[in-house]
Amino acid sequence: MSEGEIDNIYERPSASGKPEALVILLHGLGSNGRDLISLSPYFAARLPGAVFISPDAPFACDMVPPGYPDSYQWFSLQDRDPDKTLKGVETAAPILQKFIADQIEKYAVPANKAALVGFSQGTMMSLFSALRYPEPLAGVLGYSGALVGRPGPNKMPIHLIHGEADDVVPIEAYHHAREILLEQGFDVSGHTTPGLTHSIDETGIKSGAEFLKSILV
Repeated sequence: MSEGEIDNIYERPSASGKPEALVILLHGLGSNGRDLISLSPYFAARLPGAVFISPDAPFACDMVPPGYPDSYQWFSLQDRDPDKTLKGVETAAPILQKFIADQIEKYAVPANKAALVGFSQGTMMSLFSALRYPEPLAGVLGYSGALVGRPGPNKMPIHLIHGEADDVVPIEAYHHAREILLEQGFDVSGHTTPGLTHSIDETGIKSGAEFLKSILV
């Protein structure tokens, strides 16, 4: 892949032919697009008219040994200083927003029929980029993530799911994001799951699928 560009994606085509909706899935630190596209069959059962796209993030992960295959990041988290995290998100956001625009054009789907689904770092990117996209998108489904910086101006439904035993992105990040988004007038739904670590369980998949159906059908 070309460093700093999104040029490798995994796709699940629409089961109904011409796409009626677009779902873009954004993976977490050190993972790849192949990981989250594995969620698409579960979501597609509720959204047969949607096309699902899961890209590799634009940068090689800097927290694995050099040359480690198929390990990508949206931004570095070697230094967890909030200002550096924000700078990393701000650098990656235009790359992601261009990718969103390209996919909307490619599949001829209106912006308000396009949703972002993120896990961990992918949720951070989804919340930052979607709320600043030039047009309102359908919504954001975020697993095990966090709100970086202040919310952007675009109001849209947001569904957040987080494990209460998450030892990577602490549960406090869920409560912080929910509180700030509600204060800013966003429609926020979702839940936390007792005992769940930094992962997605069956309850979260079902909840997420219902949310996507509610905003895209």
